[in-house]
Amino acid sequence: MLEKLASIEARYDELERLISDPAMMADYSKVAEYSKERANIAEMVEQYREYKRQFSQLESARKMLEDESDPELSAMAKEEVDSLTATTEALMDKLKVMLLPKDPRDEKNVIMEIRAGAGGDEAGLFASDLYRMYSYYAMNRAWKIDVIDQSDTGIGGLKQITFEVKGKGAYNRLKYESGVHRVQRVPDTEAQGRIHTSTVTVAVLAQIDEVDVQLRPEDIQEEFTRAAGAGGQHVQKNSTAVRVVHIPSGLVVEVQDERSQLQNRLRARQILLARLYDMEMEKQRLEQEGERRSQVGTGDRSEKIRTYNYPQNRVTDHRVNVSSYNLPTVLNGDLDLFIDELATREQAEKLSSGTN
Repeated sequence: MLEKLASIEARYDELERLISDPAMMADYSKVAEYSKERANIAEMVEQYREYKRQFSQLESARKMLEDESDPELSAMAKEEVDSLTATTEALMDKLKVMLLPKDPRDEKNVIMEIRAGAGGDEAGLFASDLYRMYSYYAMNRAWKIDVIDQSDTGIGGLKQITFEVKGKGAYNRLKYESGVHRVQRVPDTEAQGRIHTSTVTVAVLAQIDEVDVQLRPEDIQEEFTRAAGAGGQHVQKNSTAVRVVHIPSGLVVEVQDERSQLQNRLRARQILLARLYDMEMEKQRLEQEGERRSQVGTGDRSEKIRTYNYPQNRVTDHRVNVSSYNLPTVLNGDLDLFIDELATREQAEKLSSGTN
């Protein structure tokens, strides 16, 4: 591991030299490429250099402890050794995490799909609550949300909504939200005060460029219709809604939110690419891990990941057995308690399985 870190540091130094080389200044694309590579490893190199500094001090303190005969000075040296040992171990743990393979999708924008499941109108109302929750979470991180397509229930709920989240690290944080979200509460329409259980499905897809997935024209079938619902004369008179079918997989994407057919076609292709990439990544995961489910879950659409219990003011993430007893705060976008724990568990799982 130390050899690997040393080679990364050497590459960082080489990149510094290349970027500073006057002969390289005219090649803007190379400078940009080298600058991006350097930025990707800068934090790791900084931590590695700090580790080397602390370890050097630790070696000096150990030597002092061995040579010191004065009890008082020996006790001070022992205290310094203990402190520096804890510091270097913490730095090493952090470096191990940094060396873990990164998901190439982590910095991508996200396409999220929320669909009402079991529970009728109540499921639709909770789907609307979840969309609001993710909207607040995105706003708190200065991310932007664009609605791609939605279908309302007519009483303030959502049958389904598809939207894009644009922002640095969006997929890295939101990828843990895939799965079935369960709500337990008394609906407004329940006269006898009985608690109902409803479910909503959330899918999180990294927005993929066409270079990441091969999409052949002969595999695509497109249909154009008039957009449904309100939207004025423009929507009613023109065939702006798009339905795209990927023939080999059978995947179907429908988009009608944009004002032009071209915009809807582009949106539909983005969603299709993201779904195809997600299918391929899941296929590779199953091939690599067999049928073993990871500690933090797989994001399988049939997997119940979280319960929102209104009578107990509790939200529980079943993958990591973590609960918050402040449900309103969670629904206002305070999700980091769960996401941080899920990310930590995922890192621990990778480390324990020897992934490096």
